[in-house]
Amino acid sequence: MFGIIRPCQHRLTDDMHSEWLAHLCGLCLALRGTHGQSARLATNYDGLLISVLHDAQTRRAPGELRRTAGPCPLRGMRTASVARGEGARLAAAVSLLLASAKIRDHVLDGDGLLRRRTLATAAGRVAAGWDRAAARSGAELGFDTGVLVAAVERQQELESLAGPGTSLLVVTEPTETATAAAVAHTAWLAGRPANAAPLAEVGRLFGRLAHLLDAVEDLAADRATGAWNPIDATGTSLAEARRLCDDAAYGVRLALREVEFEDTEGEALTHELLVHELPRAVDRAFGTSCEHTGAAGAQGAYGPPGGGSPYDGPPSGAPPKRPPHQGNGLLAGCASWTLLCCTCQVCCRNDYRDPCSGKWRKGCCRRKKNKKDNSDCSDCCDCCSCDC
Repeated sequence: MFGIIRPCQHRLTDDMHSEWLAHLCGLCLALRGTHGQSARLATNYDGLLISVLHDAQTRRAPGELRRTAGPCPLRGMRTASVARGEGARLAAAVSLLLASAKIRDHVLDGDGLLRRRTLATAAGRVAAGWDRAAARSGAELGFDTGVLVAAVERQQELESLAGPGTSLLVVTEPTETATAAAVAHTAWLAGRPANAAPLAEVGRLFGRLAHLLDAVEDLAADRATGAWNPIDATGTSLAEARRLCDDAAYGVRLALREVEFEDTEGEALTHELLVHELPRAVDRAFGTSCEHTGAAGAQGAYGPPGGGSPYDGPPSGAPPKRPPHQGNGLLAGCASWTLLCCTCQVCCRNDYRDPCSGKWRKGCCRRKKNKKDNSDCSDCCDCCSCDC
């Protein structure tokens, strides 16, 4: 899955991780409901922020914005409480458009198998179908997806005109406009119109960060293949790109202070993802290590003095207790083990649930690492190029 907000499990309390997973699974299921099973491929880490922000602004009765989903292989064939409602549906519509734009970008660049005309044509048809599905869902929620589509088209035009001396912010403007519109609409859906302006600013700066970090992470590969990259195309130094990213992350933090929330758990998760995980995403993209504990610097450039989020879980060495779970049967257990191995979760997850016994176990990479207070999690998943 794509996205810049990829929190490590050790930084989320049990309740917060369950809430985050509820939004992730809710987004996946909303995508299925929007455009069938294939649309679940558009599930991404950043799209769930739409669902998180909507629910955090909504005063909800117990169970009102949640439902129990059936067994899923990615959850070890267990049921789970997942997000539902307008927030999840808006997140699905935005995610479809994000994925559609990525497909078109890969087609234009001729990446991999998409160099072949037949596959490029098929991919274009998938993208067009997702555009139509997103437009239908957006219309039902009062959201004009045309703003996002126009931004994608404007992006291609700006990239063709950009050259040495062009500001990076000129290139990121369409992404900023699109994300600002999507994030601000959560305020209208939640019945909190006063939040629309600060959330638009949050979305604008988040879009800038997403665009810049994607460019930084792709820079080496783009140079190797000769693909277009905004950093090289505009002649911007990595130091300047880092400054823009740090400023955007700090701006998100300031804008978020103006937002009024209704749900305490949702506010805590929003704070963790947008105030603490964004600086970590910048550190990760620029090759700066992230730390497991509240040592200095662990919260990134703009974390509280000495680190330590007010929403952090128990200290290292005292993991939160998890409720006991029953194991699966033989066939379901074997199928789940196969999936865990094929998706590298046995190696790369901080911990995973044994499909047969239901017990929590540490991933192979975690067992091999030296457990020091300041151990680095940035390279624990090099074996499969995923992130913890």
